Amino acid sequence: MPQYFPEVKKIKYEGPKSKNPLAFKHYNPDEKVMGKKMRDHLRFAVCYWHSFKGMGADPFGPGTILRSYNQSDDPMKVAEETMQAAFEFFTKLGVEFWCFHDRDIAPEADKLAETNRRLDQIVALAKKLQNDTGVKLLWGTSNMFSHRRFMAGAGTNPSPAVFAYAASQVKKAMEVTKYLGGAGYVFWGGREGYDTLLNTDMGRELDHLACLLHMAVDYKKKIRFGGQFFIEPKPKEPTKHQYDFDAASCHAFLQKYDLVPHFKLNIEANHATLAGHTFLHDLEYALANGIFGSVDANRGDPLLGWDTDQFPTDLYDTIMGMYIILRGGGFKTGGLNFDAKVRRQSIDPVDLFHAHIGGMDAFARGLKAAARMLKDKPFEKFIRDRYKGWNTPFGKKIEKGRATFEQMEAYTLKNGEPRIQSGRQELLENILNEYID
Repeated sequence: MPQYFPEVKKIKYEGPKSKNPLAFKHYNPDEKVMGKKMRDHLRFAVCYWHSFKGMGADPFGPGTILRSYNQSDDPMKVAEETMQAAFEFFTKLGVEFWCFHDRDIAPEADKLAETNRRLDQIVALAKKLQNDTGVKLLWGTSNMFSHRRFMAGAGTNPSPAVFAYAASQVKKAMEVTKYLGGAGYVFWGGREGYDTLLNTDMGRELDHLACLLHMAVDYKKKIRFGGQFFIEPKPKEPTKHQYDFDAASCHAFLQKYDLVPHFKLNIEANHATLAGHTFLHDLEYALANGIFGSVDANRGDPLLGWDTDQFPTDLYDTIMGMYIILRGGGFKTGGLNFDAKVRRQSIDPVDLFHAHIGGMDAFARGLKAAARMLKDKPFEKFIRDRYKGWNTPFGKKIEKGRATFEQMEAYTLKNGEPRIQSGRQELLENILNEYID
């Protein structure tokens, strides 16, 4: 089998003093943090679509990146060579998981039956490579947004024929995800939204999307797929109004259609910021409501208005992200999937390694700093004191729903103007800075 990254050996941990750009400075997979190995805390995964199918295109130009494994005129040969290159990359990088869309790994044909046959052929190769390397599938999903048939959505399409095609595609993708031992399956609405209300029946479209998800729940039971279902919040792009805009809107949708027992959220950092939130906000919301599942680890550019999917190197985000995740109990079936792509000018194969090493080291530093914060508890006492009034009999009575407006008025007339307290944000931010190194 040819080597696609011959200039790179297996990436090893060499410690913070190492000057080797192809070594981990902070990610030591077997190092124990809070009694658990780093690899088990972080559960790193490489995404297939950006790392191996993303060739540097952006909204203003086609791809700039050429790879040795995508030069053939035979699309199936390209698919096979790309899969082989991907597993070489996974093993040299030292990750334990990968993620894919169905159309990333196998080219679509003119007929669904032939498309499925092609997919089966590549999935058989992926299965062999998984067995040979020990790399596992974190989750699979379907691309129901690129083909022109999905220009008006998949589950929310005005045509029942397109809906049926989408359902057929999900069915097959679930089957191959189960076959590959996937720990989960993600639904993300690439075009589940609308551009104008002049041609949209929003209520009906939401009902139809719920129908698709309930069909998936039923089929999951039928084929005995034990993986976790995830929904990935995604705002704005590509449609102006996405139905899965953020964690809160996804939660409301799941509640309305009685789907909460079956789904967790796959939170993407760049999607959160495009929704006008922070990565940390959507993480906290998901954990506070018991629907946190997994993470697409990336970042956006606040000066650009699209999904730039840059590799996560912001230590504030990785520290606070891991702090929130660890405080919430850590990953169960999800993990940190690098839904990120090298920049348009990063055209050399080795750039893929530099990008992933940087992201993995950033989250390793975040993990260690978060563990120290959980041990030291520098913020817990402040939060406890800030809300201590709610632990009094008066506060508990309100929280239990046993208070009335009349009682609130009587309390205020008796006690007068409430005492307020400082939020001490500047102090707390200074304390956080102490944990960066």
